[in-house]
Amino acid sequence: MLALGGLALSLLAGCRSQTADGCRPDPAAGTPPAPVALRHLEPAFFQIQNPEQGLQFAQANPVFARFYLQAGRVPADTLGRFLSQLATNPGLRKLGRETAAAFADSAGLRRDLGAMLGRAKFYFPDFRVPRTAVTNVGGLLGKDIFVNDSLLVLNLDWFAGPKASYRPPLPRYMLRRCAPPYVLPTLALYLADKYNRHQLTATTMLDQMVDQGKRLYFAGQLLPCASDTLLLGYSGPELRALRANEGKVWAHFLENNLLYSTTPFEVQKYVGERPNVPEIDRTCPGRVGQWVGLQIVRKYVAEHPAATLAQVMAEKDAQKLLNESHYRPKR
Repeated sequence: MLALGGLALSLLAGCRSQTADGCRPDPAAGTPPAPVALRHLEPAFFQIQNPEQGLQFAQANPVFARFYLQAGRVPADTLGRFLSQLATNPGLRKLGRETAAAFADSAGLRRDLGAMLGRAKFYFPDFRVPRTAVTNVGGLLGKDIFVNDSLLVLNLDWFAGPKASYRPPLPRYMLRRCAPPYVLPTLALYLADKYNRHQLTATTMLDQMVDQGKRLYFAGQLLPCASDTLLLGYSGPELRALRANEGKVWAHFLENNLLYSTTPFEVQKYVGERPNVPEIDRTCPGRVGQWVGLQIVRKYVAEHPAATLAQVMAEKDAQKLLNESHYRPKR
């Protein structure tokens, strides 16, 4: 047992690789924000009173209707009725008001989104900023975020926070990430998938750890001032305990010959969603394998300061990243 929660923890551990203002070094500092105009669909949506107005709403937002509402695949009368039923639902209308209160700083969200997408363009010149970017309240249906080259939808009701009348259908330990500060970190992780290269046949624990570590590293580069608690969804005490016990956590993987395990159930225990990982310690948070993967990637970049984000994301060989990171935390 590591007794992660019982050690005296160093407050300095949370400041590693960060500047005086609490942000990580930002190679993209000074990059102009992306020209993204974030529109709120909620005011017009909640004015819908009947199917005809629902269809008019879809016609007034053709990109949203095409890619998100699947207009063209769904009969127009069916779509109009569906939107009308949603918009006039008392519970959803209440959730809409609660969501608006949780995201009162609309200008701040728009500014931070533009800065994040500007960094994506800096690191990946071929990145296409979605022409249409909207916020939506959809009754917790579908995904929290939808994004492709043409459309970005932020379903803000997923992130309305603990005071909302209705919460996403997730276990309690995951609901911490369903709050306003997690919108952009969640989006950054979605964007990472476009650039994260990996071997389709690479299924070991190490492969999955490093793969997730690259996604988290990507998100951290796009949001250099987002804390690791936001990137990972850990509490402050959980993160500080992991940092204080990093060598013991790594030793658990080595001593139990876990790095090259290909058993899906075993990989899931350490990399997938879980309230905790009692195999290490009852206080060890779930997805600890992702956290270790992030430390490996960060150590690799520290050893190879000339490596660009694009090069890191393009590296498919997890073993190479581990070997060249010289990742050996002390116990």
